Amino acid sequence: METVPERAEVVVIGAGIVGSSLVRHLAELGRRDILLVDKGPLPDPGGSTGHASNFVFPVDHSKEITELTLDSMRQYAELDVLIRCGGIEVARTPERLQELRRRLTSAHAWGVDAELISPERIRELVPWIREDLLIGGFHTPTGAVVDPIRAGELMRARAEELGALRTLAETEITGFDVDGGRVRAVHTSRGRVEVEQVVVACGVWSPQIAALAGASVPLTPVVHQMMDVGPIDELAETGEDISRPLVRDMDARMYERQRGADLEIGSYAHRPILHDPAEIPPVGSPGQRSPTEMPFSEADFAPQLAHAKQLFPTLVDRDDVGVVDAVDGLLSITPDGAPVLGETAEVDGLWSAAAVWIKEAPGVGRAVAEWMTAGASEIDVHGADVTRFAPHARTRHHARARAAEGFPKVYGIVHPREQWASHRPARTSPLQLRTEALGAEFFEGAGWERPQWYRSNERLLADYGERVERRLHEWDARWWSPIIEAEHLAMRERAAMIDLSFFAVFDVTGPGALEAVQHLAVANADKEPGRVIYTPLLDARGGFRADLTILRLDEQHFRIITGAADGARDLAWIRRRLPESARGRATVTDLSSATSAIGLWGPRARDVVAALTDEDVSAAGFGFGAAREVTLAGIPTLMVRISYVGDLGWEIHTAAEHAVALWDALAEAGREHGAVPAGAGVYGTTGRLEKAHRLMGAELAPDRDPVEAGLALPRVKSADFLGKEAYLAVREQEPAAVLCSLVMDGPGAAEPRFPAGNEPILAPDGSPLRDARGRRSYVTSAGPAPSLGEHLLLAYLPPEVAVDGAQLAVEILAVRQPVRVLTVGRTAPFDPEHARMKG
Repeated sequence: METVPERAEVVVIGAGIVGSSLVRHLAELGRRDILLVDKGPLPDPGGSTGHASNFVFPVDHSKEITELTLDSMRQYAELDVLIRCGGIEVARTPERLQELRRRLTSAHAWGVDAELISPERIRELVPWIREDLLIGGFHTPTGAVVDPIRAGELMRARAEELGALRTLAETEITGFDVDGGRVRAVHTSRGRVEVEQVVVACGVWSPQIAALAGASVPLTPVVHQMMDVGPIDELAETGEDISRPLVRDMDARMYERQRGADLEIGSYAHRPILHDPAEIPPVGSPGQRSPTEMPFSEADFAPQLAHAKQLFPTLVDRDDVGVVDAVDGLLSITPDGAPVLGETAEVDGLWSAAAVWIKEAPGVGRAVAEWMTAGASEIDVHGADVTRFAPHARTRHHARARAAEGFPKVYGIVHPREQWASHRPARTSPLQLRTEALGAEFFEGAGWERPQWYRSNERLLADYGERVERRLHEWDARWWSPIIEAEHLAMRERAAMIDLSFFAVFDVTGPGALEAVQHLAVANADKEPGRVIYTPLLDARGGFRADLTILRLDEQHFRIITGAADGARDLAWIRRRLPESARGRATVTDLSSATSAIGLWGPRARDVVAALTDEDVSAAGFGFGAAREVTLAGIPTLMVRISYVGDLGWEIHTAAEHAVALWDALAEAGREHGAVPAGAGVYGTTGRLEKAHRLMGAELAPDRDPVEAGLALPRVKSADFLGKEAYLAVREQEPAAVLCSLVMDGPGAAEPRFPAGNEPILAPDGSPLRDARGRRSYVTSAGPAPSLGEHLLLAYLPPEVAVDGAQLAVEILAVRQPVRVLTVGRTAPFDPEHARMKG
């Protein structure tokens, strides 16, 4: 038996298409001591790579997934394992046809060749299909099939040619040595290997392997049923493995594609069939070709076979065609449907590259290799960062609940604002009973139940009448309420209270606290105690890693406040990137569950708090950008004079046990001033957009820099910080793009459609806008601006069109509508001088 080496720089666990792609790119980036381990035989070790349907549709609503897919297609083509055949998603219903228009819009946003076609054109491309069942189709000519097994062989061979790779098949992982929170060695069935980095890239087994090191990779193995029927003479006569476009029968949640003389039928319409990694049988189990090809559950597939016979009767519904093969194939589904990539939250040096489909696998391999080697990847993959999940979301219970709910969404119509229903509530504010009593409509963020609007404010709609935007189309109105805009207007006129208990709060304390915070932040944190510092955190390439607020509370005490959706990811980043000189001298403590916060903003906010304290809260006594401990109605609080909604007021922080008393005191004092409760729809959308405030994950992402985002500071601090070299470089250049606020304008106002995000911004003639780096313009955020009576969009534009008043267009559901540049850069559409906020 071949023995393992005593040490390796990197151990990659899993020799499927993801692991094989990863070792190739690590080798090409200069890594020369890589060990690839798999418990199965090669070239097909028995994971999902060997049985998953090997087709590629290039368009996704996600920019991240589309870019990974396009990069993967380029790599497959370079390896000569890609056959371009085209793909068609067909619609049987008006609802699906609207979704296909949305997919065409996404194709235009990301620069993918695509078109909507008629049933007659579908029949021309796929002559065996029943066109009378269809009302339209979405055609991507670049759709393709690939050979992932051969691609994996070629990728491993490339790494071997570079002298970088040693591969051990039929080798089990039995454990890890973890010391000081870092992985130090891998134990295998052939021996122990000392290691610097480990990548868990073994698909459905990833949770089981990561758990051996005390880490979590939250995914669930789920059955995807597939059947090959044949032989079919009409297909055999083509003499090709695939001669016609792939077909996705989206309303039936199925696909059909030629595989030589057979027709492969795949289904996502059956009930969710979940498995545990520990239940998956080993290689060589009786009755199974591979561990991930489970025995076929025929009863679950019967309705789908009937659908296939209906759509392709001349191929399938005949006596001379039988079942050639049928399998319950396992694939991985995560709690939010995205891959799980990056260094795990629990163990330094232990990385994940899992829940990746064949279509994006080589792109993922490249991105993770860049991330491991250079600290960041060219393609923005922060949405797939494994550390995005809060601790409750890493549990088996949560992962399985969301997998069961998420499986039907694979081919479903998913609204951009759609909420998950399973495993709720998971995290509740101390104010839950108060907000429930007010009729809160809760949206979930990182497990937190967050009021989005309040039914108790429905009465405000009569007060504001035509000032509230009317959404005539059900799709636009879904997961939205006009009450949000009424709450917004009440805030602008009087005051509003917003539950902010979902904030993630971290304290950095100790003699090395200043050094630690200065190393992380772009802004200078060496301010006098009691000051607020707004700052991004950057990665090695100078792209955004976080966008947050830091309070200096004392000489050796800083408080970091960030959004719920970013909290787990930001905490992992902060803890992992403390400078060596501060380790042991600075402590990071997560206070998110121990603290609560209430936002109070509006022109009467000062009157409300003044009634509860004897302290000076005047403009002179409590200026903008200050943080101070203040007792309100006998309750100790930390009042922070900032505003994400752009109005006079404070974030008022307190210990969780005081939150209800504080809410009640503010509500009572606010009654005579007309204060109302308001939800996150005001905080995160209407108020934010009126002030052109940026949002991490929308305007701010790793593929954007502070100069084009309008967040470059007047001066660069002398202290070193992460990303400083790249930040200095972009400051010396003209920005490739400029973030602007746009307003929907011109014809179509009588029955407008409303963007939800990711729609392309185009020239008036419909041609795409590209910046100096070749990136296309698209909507990063959108929503109403009730104070202005407008609907606003944020988008990065090439500098030549980033001009006040420039006329452009936005494409919504494949229809162009005119838009106009309203403000450029950080200039706010509402109160651009910030007089209200700073008054």
